[in-house]
Amino acid sequence: MDRTSQRLLKEDRVHGDVMFPLAAYWIELPAGTPVLDTHWHEEAEFFMLLEGEILFQVDTDYFPLKAGEAVFIESGDIHAAYVSNDSPCKFCALVFHPDLLASAQYDTIQQTSILPLQEKRQSFPRHIRPGIPWQKELLIHLERMMEVYANKMSGFEVFIKGSLLIMLSLIAAEGRSVNHSQSDGADTTKINRLKKIILYIQDNYREPIRTRDLSELVPMSEGQFCRFFKAMTRKTPVDYINSYRIRQAADLLQQSERKISDIALEVGFDNASYFIKVFRKAMKCSPSEFRKGLGQAAGPGQLHP
Repeated sequence: MDRTSQRLLKEDRVHGDVMFPLAAYWIELPAGTPVLDTHWHEEAEFFMLLEGEILFQVDTDYFPLKAGEAVFIESGDIHAAYVSNDSPCKFCALVFHPDLLASAQYDTIQQTSILPLQEKRQSFPRHIRPGIPWQKELLIHLERMMEVYANKMSGFEVFIKGSLLIMLSLIAAEGRSVNHSQSDGADTTKINRLKKIILYIQDNYREPIRTRDLSELVPMSEGQFCRFFKAMTRKTPVDYINSYRIRQAADLLQQSERKISDIALEVGFDNASYFIKVFRKAMKCSPSEFRKGLGQAAGPGQLHP
């Protein structure tokens, strides 16, 4: 990841707090509901699929993910998940800042395990599967951490940090860790172009956004840009913009009693009827049903944890 692009495509949510920068999320989605829109965050993430089957994307890599498998997402990696069959989907995401594991002083653990993880030189495999014995151990630790986090038992923070350190010890054996510190130049160019586009969308979603405006940022012809954007996100620019606006609207619906028509205007829709139509398609319920908690969709969390 190009560190000069820190805000690009960046998720706004705070995971945990300064004292313990870690949070876990459980999301359950009915069949056919979108899973995760393209996004990134400074924190690392373990994404564990509990039910269903999906197609997962990390940067420019795509791979099928089955129930009982997990993905490790590096700090700054673009990631998304897509429906791959007509079945419900349930997953848990454990999101943490790598600094959580840092030693108070520079010691052997910091030198041999933490720093290489922070620099992506010695990291977890991207796709973690139970068919490989030592990876199955990683999955068992993940399940225990999520259970402890959910119950918030006394000392759960110590248990989780200790478990993450144990997981680092499991990848210390030769041939287990992965080096993600270097990436293909062409892929880096694509990723940075996408970040530039989505930063613009995030900063301007309240105003009209034309495809031509987005294509000129890269720069590309309008047709070339649309093909590029869909190849990277599996959405058209209009669909992605609408999806981002719906996420903002969902937050406002949960946080205030403002009129639905006012919220539609606030997030960039100039027509309330069209807003309701797009919202219903994305969230499987109307805005008023969502506000009352009557919808089946997972709310704003469905767009990303």
